[in-house]
Amino acid sequence: MKIPVGILGATGSVGQKFIQLLTNHPWFEITFLGASERSTGKTYKNAVNWFMTEPVPKQIAEMTVGNCTPGADCRVVFSGLDAGVAGEIEENFARAEYIVLSNSRNHRFDPDVPLLIPEVNADHLELINRQTYGKGCIVTNPNCSTIGLVMAIKPMIDLFGIELLNVVTLQALSGAGYPGVASLDIIDNIVPYIGSEEEKIETEPLKILGRIENGSVKMLEMTISAQCNRVAVLDGHTECVSVKLKQPAIETEIITAWQEFTALPQKLNLPTAPKHPVYYYEQDNYPQPKLHRNVDKGMAVHVGRLRKDPIFDYKFIVISHNTVRGAAGCAILNAEMMLKKGYIPSC
Repeated sequence: MKIPVGILGATGSVGQKFIQLLTNHPWFEITFLGASERSTGKTYKNAVNWFMTEPVPKQIAEMTVGNCTPGADCRVVFSGLDAGVAGEIEENFARAEYIVLSNSRNHRFDPDVPLLIPEVNADHLELINRQTYGKGCIVTNPNCSTIGLVMAIKPMIDLFGIELLNVVTLQALSGAGYPGVASLDIIDNIVPYIGSEEEKIETEPLKILGRIENGSVKMLEMTISAQCNRVAVLDGHTECVSVKLKQPAIETEIITAWQEFTALPQKLNLPTAPKHPVYYYEQDNYPQPKLHRNVDKGMAVHVGRLRKDPIFDYKFIVISHNTVRGAAGCAILNAEMMLKKGYIPSC
């Protein structure tokens, strides 16, 4: 018997991706769809402007959309809500003893809320024990660019440490949601600003890569400088990364660290987990978003062009699927990890 789950913000871009990825999931079944008041009471097919490449699943199309208020017949909800409303709604569900898996930024830096990438900091789930929601809780996944970056540098930090990091992002249009960036702004253009994105990338990795001490996270000591740009790519964020290491390393050691990196989701064989968290490419013109974003269910991170940096130590390219690994897919993987670790009760 599958575990019933709900989706908050079900008509939005992240909500649609949740539906796409959760349909036919082996462990979870969608039983509730929540959205804004203008959608409440309508069938999902009449409430949504669906823009996924696959049709609306038949069983979802006929479901009636409800309010984003507690009362859903499920214990687990995935939140794709806009940050403007997510904070209070997610807290209301947690207080009503729902397990909330959020893609929104509102609670990421709450001291008792895990900012979770299962391959990187599964141990941070113990922060849930400090939350005051009874049987409910809130768990967040990071910003889409943060996830790709952190998965790429995690093997390097484990073996060599990183003192300084500079990253320039080329972020896909789907990261702006729908309707997103106006066509006249992005065609024949690059937009060198994404609101609050640079601040997220400069701070979120420090919590994710920090360690638990006395029941709270001690932030990693590392300086990050980020510049973020919106580019005319549909899906897949590209990041140009330079790092100064704490310990010396040769290129083959770094490549081997990426190729051999594996973690708890792979050991547990979680349904949404990639077979290989990080892929390294030796071709000079790889990775590319068009060619690699969907590899390994869209949940892997792709790295290439490792070379010496004349200012730092090394530089390289990172690509990840921003709406799968960087959003809904990560939240679903978080839920799978929580189920296996006993934080979500099985049926």
